Amino acid sequence: MAAAAAGAATVWGPAGKAVAGGWRGPTANGAVDAEVARLEAGLIELRRDIHRHPELPGEERRTAGLVARELRAAGLTVTTGVGGHGVVGVLHGARPGRTVAYRADMDAVPPKDIVGGGQAAAHLCGHDIHTTVALGVAKVLARLRRHLSGTVVFLFQPAEESLSGARALIDAGVLERTGVEEIHALHCGPFPVGRFAVTGGYGMPGQDKAEVTVHGPDASEAARRLAAEIGALATVTPPQTPADIERMVTDAQTPDGPFARFVALRASAQETKVSVSYRCWPQERYAEVHAEIRRLAKSHSGAAVSFPAEPFPAMVCPEPDARALARHLRRGPGHDPIATLHSAFPPFSGEDYALYLQRVPGTYTFLGVRAPGAPITTSYPHFPDFAPDERSIGIGVRAMAGWIAERTHR
Repeated sequence: MAAAAAGAATVWGPAGKAVAGGWRGPTANGAVDAEVARLEAGLIELRRDIHRHPELPGEERRTAGLVARELRAAGLTVTTGVGGHGVVGVLHGARPGRTVAYRADMDAVPPKDIVGGGQAAAHLCGHDIHTTVALGVAKVLARLRRHLSGTVVFLFQPAEESLSGARALIDAGVLERTGVEEIHALHCGPFPVGRFAVTGGYGMPGQDKAEVTVHGPDASEAARRLAAEIGALATVTPPQTPADIERMVTDAQTPDGPFARFVALRASAQETKVSVSYRCWPQERYAEVHAEIRRLAKSHSGAAVSFPAEPFPAMVCPEPDARALARHLRRGPGHDPIATLHSAFPPFSGEDYALYLQRVPGTYTFLGVRAPGAPITTSYPHFPDFAPDERSIGIGVRAMAGWIAERTHR
């Protein structure tokens, strides 16, 4: 999960059409559970291996090599070097059906994006869990290939933290070349292990930036004042304590809650320039914030505003697909009640998975990784004490293997 910069001095302030349906077949019963039970210990060791060797966005050579090796051993057709260090594994079922993609991200969190700052890249966002779950799904479905309809395309993506890996895979033509009809993914979330949170109609905000240059004899002081004025456009602030995080997680599950509409913004002045980075929900609010920044800058004589590029798009998940996934998850044994998010979550992060959902429908679901009794920061991405419960790996594999098999059934 790509994060906006963290730090005590920071001031924050078209989905595709749905494809619903369902299938209950051999891969949705005890066969999946049996395969996961056989693989689970090995998957945990794989995760620990990946965790010990974090790699920065765009530098995932070792992780990509491990992924390719495991996919080939499972019998998938593997292509490496896609969009950088991306790995694509293709699994053909024994029966005709649809082509469905499953995406996992492989990179670690850069030091600057660790809450409070860090010394080196670290797997504090759960991408090691994501990669391991995807490998587990590939291994399980490969073992059950005789029951599987259609084709599953596994996308192991580099450079999510820099919001560039998805674009690289898409530009490499992977969706068109494989004929992907829909796509699915999990992300670690601050929910009890065993619980999932679905995101129908919501997802994560995009991101926009602005730069204002102030001229005149008191330009430096004017830039500081303007940064404070722009910072006041923020409607939400970052959590300061674990209790704040708990409240934010609860608020995201509240219909029409405080995150139904928000601006998360930081503005900083350096000499005569004001740098602004912000996220909005819904994404239509970017036009409002543009206008407000221009209005505030206009009050300072000679100030010039530039918006370097189009906002990075918000990730919006089709609601019918999320409802179908929730029904699937409820059929699984032993899961906690399925949480439903009613707002963009979390409000201070972005996700380049948005670019896939602009092209094909799909789901993006949070996998609970919070151990019983553990502080919420141990399950909240980018915190230095992030330590997901490894039991979530088997839970994620069971859920997603059955779900993907269901979606490939025509």
